[in-house]
Amino acid sequence: MTNNNKNNNNDDLQLVPETLLKKRHDLDDLKRKRAAQVRKTNKVYSKSGKFYVRKPETYLARAKSRRNHTIRYKRVMRKGMQKRASDSKQYDTIMTNEEEDEEEVIVDKNNGIKYQRNSVGSKMVFVVRIRNDVGISDKVKTILRNKLGLKADYQGIFLRYTPRNRKLLHCVEPWIIYGQLSKGMVSDLINRRGYGRINGGERVPLTDNTIIEKALGDDSGIICVEDLVHEIHSSGKEFRAASSFLWPFRLTAPKTLFETQKLNDKEGRIYGDRGEEIDKLVKQML
Repeated sequence: MTNNNKNNNNDDLQLVPETLLKKRHDLDDLKRKRAAQVRKTNKVYSKSGKFYVRKPETYLARAKSRRNHTIRYKRVMRKGMQKRASDSKQYDTIMTNEEEDEEEVIVDKNNGIKYQRNSVGSKMVFVVRIRNDVGISDKVKTILRNKLGLKADYQGIFLRYTPRNRKLLHCVEPWIIYGQLSKGMVSDLINRRGYGRINGGERVPLTDNTIIEKALGDDSGIICVEDLVHEIHSSGKEFRAASSFLWPFRLTAPKTLFETQKLNDKEGRIYGDRGEEIDKLVKQML
């Protein structure tokens, strides 16, 4: 009886063509080879879920970049910016036919507008991060993320322009843009992109003056958006409390990725101290 059952089971099995078996064997062999190749290299997943392989040249380029940034950091900490940084105010005249209503703009006799090119003499500057931290040294990354609080691209903060902060900005200058904002632009920035820090770190939009009054009214005497704008722009006694209350501003890139690739615009071409010209740049990022 047992032999008959075995024969019946063998008769029920379907025979697989030899060509199909060879095809399956070849596919399994190809999968094993690809898996072995991926294990040897660094596998990185993109947002779509697919992975891509980075070449060894990429790591060599990043290591060289980190080495150069470390050398630059040590040079700036030891000798300063030397010729690039000026200790006196510098001005540029832009010729235009349009009338300017802002009080802080100086108009020349030759129908031009006079802008301060650097931030020398300013009490406060607005700092925007414009580049990522790929190939960056650890010391520069510490200044950007921990001391300035700029953890992502196109984040901005208000900073008191002291000699100590000026040296920090010089150390990370290739990754940031900074300058002195006008009072009108400070008001637009806080009203349109302002978020407050309450309850130990909760991020809340500044839709009502009561949020500012509860957080800063008792200690600093700041009860509304107008008081906050005045304290930030004038860099008053409560500037530290006001700037700590504000979350880093999340701005947008001035150009889309398509425009950057189409115009062949390299990342971070315009950087460093822009003086009063930063008003136009921030206006594009709002």
